Amino acid sequence: MVAPNRKPARNRSGLFRTKSIEQSILETDEPETKLRKDLTSWDLTVFGVAVVIGAGIFTLTARTAGNVAGPSVSLAFAFAAVACALAALCYAEFASTVPVAGSAYTFSYATFGEFVAWIIGWDLILEFALAASVVAKGWSLYLGEVLGSATPVFHIGSREIDWGAVLIIAIITVLLATGTKLSSRVSAVITAIKVIVVLFVVVVGAFFIKRENYSPYIPPSESGSTGEGIHQSLFSFVTGAGGSTFGWYGLLAAASLVFFAFIGFDVVATTAEETKNPQKALPRGILGSLAIVTVLYVAVSLVLTGMVKYTDLAGDDSTLATAFALNGMDWAKNLISFGALAGLTTVVMVLMLGQTRVLFAMSRDGLMPRALAPTGKHGTPVRITWLVGAVVAILAAFFPIGTLEEMVNIGTLFAFVLVSIGVVILRRTRPDLPRGFRVPLVPLVPILAVLSCLWLMFNLSVETWLRFVVWMALGVVVYFAYSRRHSMISVRERAAARTDAPENT
Repeated sequence: MVAPNRKPARNRSGLFRTKSIEQSILETDEPETKLRKDLTSWDLTVFGVAVVIGAGIFTLTARTAGNVAGPSVSLAFAFAAVACALAALCYAEFASTVPVAGSAYTFSYATFGEFVAWIIGWDLILEFALAASVVAKGWSLYLGEVLGSATPVFHIGSREIDWGAVLIIAIITVLLATGTKLSSRVSAVITAIKVIVVLFVVVVGAFFIKRENYSPYIPPSESGSTGEGIHQSLFSFVTGAGGSTFGWYGLLAAASLVFFAFIGFDVVATTAEETKNPQKALPRGILGSLAIVTVLYVAVSLVLTGMVKYTDLAGDDSTLATAFALNGMDWAKNLISFGALAGLTTVVMVLMLGQTRVLFAMSRDGLMPRALAPTGKHGTPVRITWLVGAVVAILAAFFPIGTLEEMVNIGTLFAFVLVSIGVVILRRTRPDLPRGFRVPLVPLVPILAVLSCLWLMFNLSVETWLRFVVWMALGVVVYFAYSRRHSMISVRERAAARTDAPENT
């Protein structure tokens, strides 16, 4: 059903027609597509911590220290945290001003216009779907370790099917379809478990720190075949530095890689429409979750690289458990694996939650089929939830997806750039809007956020940039083939034109 045109969008023609914030908020009350408001600032903080403490802290920390940055991985986490903090301030202002599902997509629709909103929505679809699939496969690997068996897979002919990944996705899909509040309660319990495991790593590991393992803090640069050609960072390619690991180039590349560990705090903004008192709860949830995980990440990276020499963490199989095993504590491996299993569970849950809310917002706006938008008796977008669950399960079950941290990173950083710019634009175009949170020192802070995010993007590989461009090009085709004409703004414009046209004689 087409919503009545209660307040028209701010008129711009063509690709840059925007949707007014007032109309976006009014549409949240439509009975067919209304989300239930169940979440508090505590729920949002739990969601943020739940998704951020996962694959990054349990696997990425050790691998990046051993292969890219050495002990300076803790500094790489600090660099990435600064970029995230600057962007988080901008997200907090936008989310408290526009408490509507969709996060960066919705914010972009209100500031840049429909085409840019579509591009960022298309970008977020890629980010959340691939990330959820990859983390689900990681969950399956840890399930095999906990069960003491091989990876949970079975074969049909020559095809390998990862039933472990399908199992966790199916369970999470049911939880998300049942209700967001229930999902947050389950997430809170599991998050408590993995935070305890992380604190165990920090407290127990601190007794095994050897000061000499921190030297050299930034190891000398080494050339390597893994960083040549399109596999090197765009920064190295442009400057002619070539491929290298460690050194300052390695540290900069590591900051871009460990940024993957922070991905997820922006998912909190996708739940804006389901939040009680969003003007206060959203800023607290976004900034609170980021502060907690930053402290934990820096602490874990310092303990990890102090327990063992960074060269002992080289390779693709290093994890937090590796450092404990090298110090004769094999018993700790099972505890850490259990914590990782719990950690990855909530990561998959919140990534899928973000995916469903972005698609919900796009469907309600007509950029995706409107038939997907209706909510069920539990106040959740049931059709979209089952669709996302099916797609993510298929990707995780049948496709041997490799390491896609960089692909996910570039999409997230792109969203951060647009949100940061959008804060400045909205301050100029709508200074009258009530803001539950205001970014300090505008436009300085948003500009610094943009520059830091662009810098991290610049240190991602050329190969990642090429894949990103191809995906974006495909999104442009879909927009002009379907979304532009089916947009609710376009539908209303055509209806208004027919009403205003003189009668044929």
